[in-house]
Amino acid sequence: MGGKVYPTIDEVAHAIANRDRARILPTGSYALNTITLSSQVPTKVVYLTDGTPRIIKVRKQTILFKLTTSRNLSVKVNLSGLAIQALKSIGKDNLINPEIEKIVKILQNESASNLTHDKDLAQVWFAKIFDIAIKKLQKFY
Repeated sequence: MGGKVYPTIDEVAHAIANRDRARILPTGSYALNTITLSSQVPTKVVYLTDGTPRIIKVRKQTILFKLTTSRNLSVKVNLSGLAIQALKSIGKDNLINPEIEKIVKILQNESASNLTHDKDLAQVWFAKIFDIAIKKLQKFY
């Protein structure tokens, strides 16, 4: 017989966001983990939100909902938002080519038009990475 199956941190966060009709986006080390740029699972998960900022304890982890501007949540594609947050977490001066290549590959799972929209919401150095993904996508069409 199996034990209790608990919802994941992400499921809890999305349930709260759905209840509150708020948008959320993982940031920091959780964004890095979500797009597999890091294998470390943080004990404190931070989400940007346009809802109520708060801290929720879930078993041995903490969820922090951090208030942000609507611009940070205006991406059309969740992958774009995760990539932007992961890049912010890494930092421009710490970014290495294998990470850029992995992010470009992840972004190529989206349409060029959505990436173009989301690129306009990003800082200039992020936009250059989006441009690489867009150019690679356009070679296939």
